Amino acid sequence: MADPLEVERKLAVARDKKDEGDKAFKAGSLQPALRAYHESLMYLQGIDKSGLKNAFQPAPSLTDSADPPQEKTEVDEMVEKIYANMSACHIKQENWRRAHETADKALAKNPDNYKALFRKGKAFGELGYFERAEGILQDLAKKSTADAAAANAEIARLRALDKERDREQTRKLKGWLNRASKTTPLGPTASDSDATLVGSSSKNSVSDSDAKPAVEKAFIEEV
Repeated sequence: MADPLEVERKLAVARDKKDEGDKAFKAGSLQPALRAYHESLMYLQGIDKSGLKNAFQPAPSLTDSADPPQEKTEVDEMVEKIYANMSACHIKQENWRRAHETADKALAKNPDNYKALFRKGKAFGELGYFERAEGILQDLAKKSTADAAAANAEIARLRALDKERDREQTRKLKGWLNRASKTTPLGPTASDSDATLVGSSSKNSVSDSDAKPAVEKAFIEEV
């Protein structure tokens, strides 16, 4: 049976580390925030549901024929919030793969964590999985009418980003075909110049579409 004092000690340290991470995030110190969140998870690793219940409740009777329904513990809630907060950190760093992974871990604890759901959709979109991102954000809009505006705004932004990427790929392909069809390289052609300018013009366009609407702030700026 788990030692109640040891369980409480680990929980206390984990709480302190999470609070430390929250404060660092709000101050804009993302790496210290991620480090504190990781340390909090390390303390929580050895406290699973059974261990937590054994520490504070009598062991279930051996004659019980069915497992009791699983209840959400403080450990579950902390792990959910920590992973959701880590996802926000990774989004700010534009580390989209880690943002998706950590949001997914938060959702494994609570499928209705709307902040994690938004962050997962945003990360998928930035990774180029537009259809999956749109499906996630549409699901969020259905689940939470209060968050529908933010979800729909992000869907619109991702659609614009998808179209811009398609246009850029088309321009690059045309530039490559024009260069391949030339027989004597007499210098840069209009198509060469266009291909050279694709990066700057496309970058500006995508950057403009990346401007976060006010309704998105709660999903990215808050933990």
